[in-house]
Amino acid sequence: MGGDQMTKSDAERIQSTQAKSGGDMSSKGFAARAQSAAAHNEAAQHVTDQKSKGLGPSAQSGGSSGGAGGKK
Repeated sequence: MGGDQMTKSDAERIQSTQAKSGGDMSSKGFAARAQSAAAHNEAAQHVTDQKSKGLGPSAQSGGSSGGAGGKK
């Protein structure tokens, strides 16, 4: 991941610091937003990795070729 993106370890460090200092540990606090950003970045990286390996949805066989459930 790029140097400017929140990582899981960054979020853990922020949560630890906030908890030790009596900071806002609510679901709207900085620590929660950091965790959310880290999860988002991790998921985005996973998708990018899968696509680069040719494992994305378009690489799977058995695409829609009519049959039951199609538009009429």
